[in-house]
Amino acid sequence: MFLSIFDIFKVGIGPSSSHTMGPMTAAGRFLDDLRGGREKEPGAGELAGVSASLHGSLAFTGKGHATDRAVMLGLMGYLPATMDPDAVDELIDTLAVEKVVRPVGLPALSLNPAKDVVFDYDVILPGHANGMILKAWDTTGNLYMQETYYSVGGGFVMTEAELAGEEPDLHVQKEQAGFPYPFGSAAEMLAMGKAHGKTIAQMKEANELANLSRAELDRNLTVIRDAMFDCVDRGLRMDGILPGGLNVKRRAKRIHDQLLAEQGMNRSQPHTINDWMSVYAMAVNEENAAGGKVVTSPTNGAAGVLPSVLRYYREHCIGATEEGQRKFLLTAAAIGGLIKHNASISGAEVGCQGEVGSASSMAAAGLCAALGGSNEQVENAAEIALEHHLGMTCDPVAGLVQVPCIERNGLGAIKAVSAASLALRGDGTHFMPLDNCIEAMRQTGIDMSSKYKETSQGGLAVNIPEC
Repeated sequence: MFLSIFDIFKVGIGPSSSHTMGPMTAAGRFLDDLRGGREKEPGAGELAGVSASLHGSLAFTGKGHATDRAVMLGLMGYLPATMDPDAVDELIDTLAVEKVVRPVGLPALSLNPAKDVVFDYDVILPGHANGMILKAWDTTGNLYMQETYYSVGGGFVMTEAELAGEEPDLHVQKEQAGFPYPFGSAAEMLAMGKAHGKTIAQMKEANELANLSRAELDRNLTVIRDAMFDCVDRGLRMDGILPGGLNVKRRAKRIHDQLLAEQGMNRSQPHTINDWMSVYAMAVNEENAAGGKVVTSPTNGAAGVLPSVLRYYREHCIGATEEGQRKFLLTAAAIGGLIKHNASISGAEVGCQGEVGSASSMAAAGLCAALGGSNEQVENAAEIALEHHLGMTCDPVAGLVQVPCIERNGLGAIKAVSAASLALRGDGTHFMPLDNCIEAMRQTGIDMSSKYKETSQGGLAVNIPEC
């Protein structure tokens, strides 16, 4: 099994990898099909317009996650990695007036946001909770082309045929290619490490170098790390009210200012270190909630956990190094790949245990490795962090990635550091293997009511104070 570190960590815009980045990416793929000469429907005339319908969780929480806006931007030709968040409002306002998109390499296409992007609450598509259907029309209103897409978490997108196994998926092809250490489970990962005398980070690096030069790998790792830290820094500078109507105040800047003021005054309680971890995570997730640039880690909703723990390592841990940061990211990505491969990182599929739980597990493993932990201790750290997120629901109030998501990332970071510390105090032997914990998460997700899987139909989402 192989998922690249750059599949797990992707730069994009908030507020959601599955509900914003995924639909935008799907729309881009649809445009590629229109450009690429894929066969149109029999009898269709000249291409003239496009439309979209959103289903399942994409419908129930699509407004709060800006899914409709993401689809429109994607059909304009924009992609998550290069989208300027500051340009979004103007582009959407212009489309509302002109009702036309002009993607490169295609004719001008009609797209009326008021009627051509539909939230279909009644039809749940069979493949996944996050489903969408994109259609193109000819000049007389006949169907020109149609495709069903599923946004399966972390910005990953699959067509209906790919999900059903009828067509090869890009990521499956990668998994089937030849790599020196193709571990598909934590048990295999530990066995390979022991047999070859390699750390998890070294094996992950060797797999990446099967496709990339060392210079490319190092450059791309630096881009990801810097994007994480830039997001933290921006979140610590910004103030005001988050969009969406809940009137949630940004708090990261105020808390950070308080922490800075207390430095050197010999007044801090020992547990203040938890406030530092929380504020780093909250800074990222406030940026995500505002539609800013973030890195899927492994999702947008959980994007604050891993950067927070990485920042904690850099700023607060004795002996932190550049190489330690690199080891952190490679190790975390290896754990994230295992979780995605064997369970899910999608809140709409398994609840927030798959998002913040996975992120905490990845961050715990990364920190443990950076601090010199053995492979066995790293696996133990990942298991401890994941185990104590099992059963966590995804119940965003008003479908916005704000309550409880922002604070939840802070607590996920604290759990990650605690898990790494506990693992480093042991010798790596423990009762519950990581593989079993991942399987427990998968089973729990299957049994979990859909009310608690990113539909905002249960939990905190329906227990909100009177305004």
